[in-house]
Amino acid sequence: MLGDYLISGRRASDIAASVEAGVGSGALAPGTLLPPMRELAGVLGVNPNTVAAAYRTLRERGVIETDGRRGSRVRPRPATAPRDGMRMAVPAGVRDVTSGNPDVTLLPALGDALAVAARRYALEPTLYGQEPVVPELARLARAGLDADGVPAGAIAVTSGALDGIERVLAAHLRPGDAVAVEDPGWGSVLDLVPGLGLRVLPVAVDDDGPVPGSVARALEEGARALLVTARAQNPTGAAVSAERAAELRAVLSAHPEVLVIDDDHGHGIVDLPLHSLGGVTRHWALIRSTAKAYGPDLRLAVLTGDGVTLDRVRGRQRLGPGWVSRLLQYTVVELWNAGAVDPTAVARSYGARRDGLVAALAERGVRAQGRSGMNVWVPVADETAAVASLLGAGWAVSPGARFRVASVPAVRITVSGLDLSEVPGLAAAVAAAVRPAAGGRFD
Repeated sequence: MLGDYLISGRRASDIAASVEAGVGSGALAPGTLLPPMRELAGVLGVNPNTVAAAYRTLRERGVIETDGRRGSRVRPRPATAPRDGMRMAVPAGVRDVTSGNPDVTLLPALGDALAVAARRYALEPTLYGQEPVVPELARLARAGLDADGVPAGAIAVTSGALDGIERVLAAHLRPGDAVAVEDPGWGSVLDLVPGLGLRVLPVAVDDDGPVPGSVARALEEGARALLVTARAQNPTGAAVSAERAAELRAVLSAHPEVLVIDDDHGHGIVDLPLHSLGGVTRHWALIRSTAKAYGPDLRLAVLTGDGVTLDRVRGRQRLGPGWVSRLLQYTVVELWNAGAVDPTAVARSYGARRDGLVAALAERGVRAQGRSGMNVWVPVADETAAVASLLGAGWAVSPGARFRVASVPAVRITVSGLDLSEVPGLAAAVAAAVRPAAGGRFD
């Protein structure tokens, strides 16, 4: 239970603060079981409802999680300890393949587009009370979604994919609800979900996306939402195939109240078709970010979905930031109209490096995952040993713990900064570091 740490306080806010102080100091380690509410109320001499209110506050802040009769525990990864904190400092002279950033040489120059946006803004400055989405942006976004077979829906604009995911989850879920999340998956989502006071139910992933049986189990366990990366999944490179999409739709059809979120952050850098799960359930959303194709600092994503979801997202947005800068929206319109990015060429460039590394590893007896996007996922027996071995060989890779909940240990390699001439040397170093796990499973 608590060891030597004593929870104190007479008010709910003080009790919650005492628990948070213990978590922050390390005295209450991840996984620590908290006392039952009535028991703690007796020790503190307060009403059990006071302790219940304190625990509720802690759940909403993402500090603890409650699992029925098994009680309340400190979360395995409190929201105050983000996975990005597991990044390592890359020593001088070591090649960094950890970042997850796009190849800057493939990003379009923004100067001309920003200049056009500035001139447009000068003619019609944005003022309070205007529509939050530039009509031309909505029209272009909707045309692209229509071409990809995404069900009809209005358009909202958010400050990137993660902002969109957060807003959609908050529009439908309450603290304590469970969310089915890819495992391995995007570390920021694995932090965001508990940060919202929600519970993560991990879902296995293979090259074709979430495994249907694993999704079905998560839904049977009470998941209220399912997050799916349509293409260029981080960290595995998975992409939802047509066959897998059909299987997932069949699973979801038995759970019409589940919220489904498609994350299409890979739009513009992949040449595989989109297979959206939108429209299978009553509430759904698809989020399409501009970050990977046009630049991480272009903080804009378009979002579509069912009417209720869009109304709730846009309504809450009006009460916060109000809108995403029209200067950014005008800039994206200009980039789209000018055809500033050739997705086929970009996908070919990333594919040559990614496929080259996967093939070079296979030649050395090492299995790796990397169907699309800019990352390669390599199962290992011991992450710490593999990362240290590769660092000694001059390569800094990402430990898989940043992206995992219950899946097997692995390392992530970002290929976007690689030159093709470096691939054989990197593959040889990886093979030397992970050969004991060459037969490891992805799921």
